Amino acid sequence: MSNTQELSKQVKSKESLNSITPNTAILMLKEGNKRFLNKEMHNRNHEHHIKETIEGQYPFAIIHSCIDSRVMPEVIFDQGIGDLFITRVAGNFINIDTLGSMEYACAVAGSKLIVILGHTACGAVKGACDDVKLGNLTSTLSHIKPAVDSISTDDGIDRSSKNIIFVNNVAKSNVEIAIENIKKQSPVLKVLYDNGKINIVGAMYNHTNGEVVFDK
Repeated sequence: MSNTQELSKQVKSKESLNSITPNTAILMLKEGNKRFLNKEMHNRNHEHHIKETIEGQYPFAIIHSCIDSRVMPEVIFDQGIGDLFITRVAGNFINIDTLGSMEYACAVAGSKLIVILGHTACGAVKGACDDVKLGNLTSTLSHIKPAVDSISTDDGIDRSSKNIIFVNNVAKSNVEIAIENIKKQSPVLKVLYDNGKINIVGAMYNHTNGEVVFDK
């Protein structure tokens, strides 16, 4: 069994977290998604993990995802209790609260990786494409509009939620913009990134087959 496979089964400790690099963290998530796809997920003793994490937690990564009920980071990456920090907001955009959570995860708790996880057929992205107006959702969707505007199309091409190719291209751009915003808006995380202490990557979840594709 590979070292990363063994690490994935373990309850994370300070010692095991110190042995995980940003590249190792990405590999662990990729291997976890492969297990999920192949129906070979680890059989974890959740009661044991609960007891072992009573005094502290040492998650190796933080996943920032959409609220979509079909996208469950712990499940699709086959991770257990104490393995991941999770932040969620419709459309997985970045704001001051998610940045603060990421800063806690990486600068305080020692997580090695930030993943911005978009997904296909995203309802929030569809809403932004259609310029939906509804209560507080109007403000939420405004954060995704830069991604809509970033995708150029030929004249006559449908730029609404009816064009799923356009929607998915916007979702990918939205992930890229989120990564740029993290680096621009958080000096704390930028220093950690520049010094190689953490990595910040994007990924897309395909809701039709469960596969996660990373941008690197």
